Amino acid sequence: MKKMKPWLAATLLATAVASAYADGEAKNVIFFLGDGMGPVTVTASRIYKYGEAGQLAMETLPRTARIKTYSLDAQTTDSAPSMAAYMTGVKTRNDVLGMDGATFAKAPSKDPATGVSNAITTCPATGNGGPSTTLLELAAAKGKGTGAVTTARLTHATPAATYAHSCHRDAEYEIARQAVPGGAGYNALLGSGVDVLMGGISYYWRPYNATTTPRGRPDGRDLVAELQGKGYTYVNDLPSLNAAPAGGKLIGLFDQALKEGHMSYELDRNPAVEPSLAQMTIKAIDILSKNPNGYFLMVEGGRIDHALHGTNAKRALADTVAFDDAVKAALGKVDLGNTLVVVTADHDHTMAFNGYSHLGNDILGKTTNIKTRQFEKAADGLPYTTLVFGNGGGPRKAARDDLTNVDTSGNKDYLQEVGVPLGSPGSESHGGGDVMLFSNGAGSAGFKGTLDNTKVFGLVKKAAGL
Repeated sequence: MKKMKPWLAATLLATAVASAYADGEAKNVIFFLGDGMGPVTVTASRIYKYGEAGQLAMETLPRTARIKTYSLDAQTTDSAPSMAAYMTGVKTRNDVLGMDGATFAKAPSKDPATGVSNAITTCPATGNGGPSTTLLELAAAKGKGTGAVTTARLTHATPAATYAHSCHRDAEYEIARQAVPGGAGYNALLGSGVDVLMGGISYYWRPYNATTTPRGRPDGRDLVAELQGKGYTYVNDLPSLNAAPAGGKLIGLFDQALKEGHMSYELDRNPAVEPSLAQMTIKAIDILSKNPNGYFLMVEGGRIDHALHGTNAKRALADTVAFDDAVKAALGKVDLGNTLVVVTADHDHTMAFNGYSHLGNDILGKTTNIKTRQFEKAADGLPYTTLVFGNGGGPRKAARDDLTNVDTSGNKDYLQEVGVPLGSPGSESHGGGDVMLFSNGAGSAGFKGTLDNTKVFGLVKKAAGL
């Protein structure tokens, strides 16, 4: 008998394993998304919290994969098409949210009466593609509980990709109304509505008022009041979240960081007032687990991405740890015999881990010489940090700052140096590299190898019998 080639035997074995689990094995699905959480961010966060030999909760999950993240028209994706690829299995263009590949991005316009930006959608009713069904919508059609939880705006690209469809991610006033059962613009595929919605900011949900809500809705609708009229409990801080019943429907809009447009960074959060991502995750599980048919829950660590855009490594690492704490809390709560847990990212960033520092060196500190443990020096004779960014920040300085006596670790506002200045704060770009995926639980056998982000949709859909 002719001996089978090793690569062919491995391929056949992988195929057999991937098809060995039954459709619908996972009654419940929790899909964790660390926005912008590339491999360097994962590694640096592990060292920041647990040291080089330590382990994040997500890293304990045994099924792992590399995920390709390119969009339909770009090597480097933004969050809308990358999250939509996970949720729908369809590649789309940058800025397009939950639509098909025939859709082109058309940015929303300013309301002429109030001057509110992005308040008027310019998406044509026909002739510009169509919506692609999401995992959350499929779960709703099966009678399962559904939820979307984030530390970013609830209408931001990642959470919106679970429940809304738009030719442009910035049409957040339009996106918000898609979540309100019975109202104009409602997404009927959500059935009676998403059971749990939690995230930052409320002006997309509240009516315009020139004095109190100058960025509110020009259409005058109070979407929170409309949701309450449909049986939703409204919460806006930790005490009201804790008091909310573990059943029914919940809308949580946490506005403590309203000036930022999102929930607070973990390092700035008031733990007596603003809930952590772990606390929101546990509340969501408590509510959704009441559904006898199971549930689909998406949980996003949204502010990881924002800190990275700002080249603020300390806040990025702290928010990654807070995201990982939510993973840990969920793993301690659910039964993996009937629950699929997936943890991944939508894209990378340009943060790099450089130098040859000695073991145990502060990951947020300056790079050291492995032998002398003194600061390493760049060609200009000045020290540099272990974490730097490929681009971002303001204009190039005539000379680098001398970091010798600068606290790059304890100062949460310290911004890392960048290789290519892009001219303004917060301008650091996404990276186009592959990201990591970790998984465990019911139906997790197929999550391995190098996968396109669209393939993750199919694996989740099959595992949950959607």
